[in-house]
Parts: sequence; structure tokens; C-alpha cells
Amino acid sequence: MKKEEIGAFFKFRREFIKLKQEDLAVMSGITSRTIHNIESGEGNPSISTLEKLAEVLGLELVVKVKDVN
Repeated sequence: MKKEEIGAFFKFRREFIKLKQEDLAVMSGITSRTIHNIESGEGNPSISTLEKLAEVLGLELVVKVKDVN
């Protein structure tokens, strides 16, 4: 997935469970500004940041490594 797709998915999930960005920020320990940047596709979040957000949103973050052979 591209970062824009990840951001859109996280935003969809947040809105689905009726959380404001500010609420997600408090619950995850991630700033509202960072959440805004991720959701708008402008941010370049670390895996750690995505894991924290996913935990609050009830999501599981799975990272797959492509075989280059």
C-alpha cells in the first residue's frame, strides 16, 4: 500500500468508530498534527507510529517482505 492509501484507511476506520483526531491522539500518544499528516497522505510515519494507531483503532498491522528472486 502507498502512504496515501494507508492514511485513507486509517481515517476511514477512525471515523467508522466515531473518534475525532484529538481523541485518537490522546489514546495513542501520537500528536493530532501527525495523525492529520498521515490521514492526508502527507506524513511518512514509522512502523512504531502505525502500530500505536492500529492498536487504538482495533487493527492489526502486518508487514510483508517481497521475495526479490
